[in-house]
Amino acid sequence: MGGGAAGLATAIFTARQHADARVTVVDGARSLGAKILVSGGGRCNVTNARVTERDFSGASPGAIRTVLRALPQGDTVAWFQRLGVGLHEEALGKLFPDTNRARDVLDALVDEARRAAVKILPATRVTAIARGARGFCLTTPTTELQADVVVVATGGLALPATGSDGAGYRFAEALGHTLVPTTPALVPLVLEGDRHVALSGVAHEVTLRLWQVPKPRTLVGSFLWTHVGCSGPVVLDVSRHLLRARLEGQSPALMLASVGESFDAIEAWWALEQQFRPRAHPATVAASRMPRAVAERLTAESGIDDMATLATLGRESRRRFVHAMTALALDVRDARGYTHAEVTAGGVSMADVDPATMQSRRCPGLFFVGEVLDVDGRLGGFNFQWAWSSAMQAARGIARMAT
Repeated sequence: MGGGAAGLATAIFTARQHADARVTVVDGARSLGAKILVSGGGRCNVTNARVTERDFSGASPGAIRTVLRALPQGDTVAWFQRLGVGLHEEALGKLFPDTNRARDVLDALVDEARRAAVKILPATRVTAIARGARGFCLTTPTTELQADVVVVATGGLALPATGSDGAGYRFAEALGHTLVPTTPALVPLVLEGDRHVALSGVAHEVTLRLWQVPKPRTLVGSFLWTHVGCSGPVVLDVSRHLLRARLEGQSPALMLASVGESFDAIEAWWALEQQFRPRAHPATVAASRMPRAVAERLTAESGIDDMATLATLGRESRRRFVHAMTALALDVRDARGYTHAEVTAGGVSMADVDPATMQSRRCPGLFFVGEVLDVDGRLGGFNFQWAWSSAMQAARGIARMAT
């Protein structure tokens, strides 16, 4: 149930491994795979060149590792090659289709499903699932569908315009499963104040540090100032951890370093610059380490006027500026919500699911794959890899049931 990445892959793998199975994909949308089409800027980041359980959050590392082994990254690449979708590697190990078209990924999956005799029922929204004496009854607005096995591949709440409405959570809960509270993940952040407004559109490499949480984190990557706050890969990756900490009642602090060195190292650098460039304005000197617009904004916030030079810069002003360069507090008001999130954190607890089969421990014959589960990956193709791997694990679990 669900015709996105995980649902289509599960249908294909199940049909290929269990020749006698009658496999049907049921999806509420008129057209399948809307989230595939918009992912990766319309190019679909299919997977990553290097994937381990450390790239994911939510469930235990052991459970995630067990699922990933069902279809390792290399096997994923080979599978897409067989489907006619060659992949190439880009920065940070991201693997995209050679055509740079997400449509080609979706078409390959749909074509393969049809070759495997998978029946596809679009525009068929399931409103309830009931467990019966001999399988399941799926209720839709116009009919009832009977099934021996049901795979829930409904996704989460991220990008609701693609059809993600959290229905899978409601079905799981009605059938006795535990839900881990959800938050957006891989989502831009909204900041207090107006600093970001003046810097909107400026991008630079930074270090973000998340403090006042049980597991402080340091992430390095590209940062983008926006009209409402900040985005960019490093922000998307840290957003999950910040929002989960808040959900758990903590008060996380987020610090930005425009330079990767320590306070003392930058202090020493300023001392050298002061010797060789005493007449230079501090923003001009700092612009060698960060975008000029950021340097100018930070000097102004540090109380340094336009007439200041390195020779006239007072100790306290210099230290305030160095602190802004190395540990600038970002006052996060909120995130931009599920509408702008790439994935959902939380969901059906993996404690209720056997990672060796993806079958429910509470409801035999019911399987869960993909984003509906409490597993979310960092930016870079990891969430799609989770979809492919969990699909393969479920298909093998279903095939074993039939033997």
